[in-house]
Amino acid sequence: MNITKSLSTVLGLIIMVATPALSAPAANSTTGPTDRQIAAIVVAANTAEIAAGQCAENTSEDKNVKRFAHQMIKEHKSVNKATLDLISKLKMKAEKNDTSRALDKDGKANLAALKKLTGHAFDKAYVEQEVTGHQAVLDEIDKSLLPNVSNGELRTLLQQTRPAVAAHLEHAQKLAATM
Repeated sequence: MNITKSLSTVLGLIIMVATPALSAPAANSTTGPTDRQIAAIVVAANTAEIAAGQCAENTSEDKNVKRFAHQMIKEHKSVNKATLDLISKLKMKAEKNDTSRALDKDGKANLAALKKLTGHAFDKAYVEQEVTGHQAVLDEIDKSLLPNVSNGELRTLLQQTRPAVAAHLEHAQKLAATM
């Protein structure tokens, strides 16, 4: 994503913080992420979404933003539970990697930036971050995770999750258009 000098607002900073993690390679750039690394990426992305959603649910005064945040919390918790249950079932240990670590770090930075905002500025920053973040996750699923996953059950989980990510992106885009 190109961020120009004209985007010096907090929103621009949040977008820059939210997206670099998904542009970094998860593993060796010639082989792509392993299943264990993919599991860690999925958990990290959902954990960051849950934290941002909880912040929005507690901070926003806009009923539509609160409703969207509540949906993000509920659905991302569900995907995290399904991922953790699958990891346990497969006796697989999620392997932290550059992408999962960057997602953790960027999620915390995004949360810190959001906590400095209130009112309409908060709502706009949160929703724009949701648009940017969900687009980045959708791209990561299509370009890295699905092409590299080898376990059939983990592939199925990603394939079942993809339409929800696309729906979240569409919902966030519609919400952003009203702001």
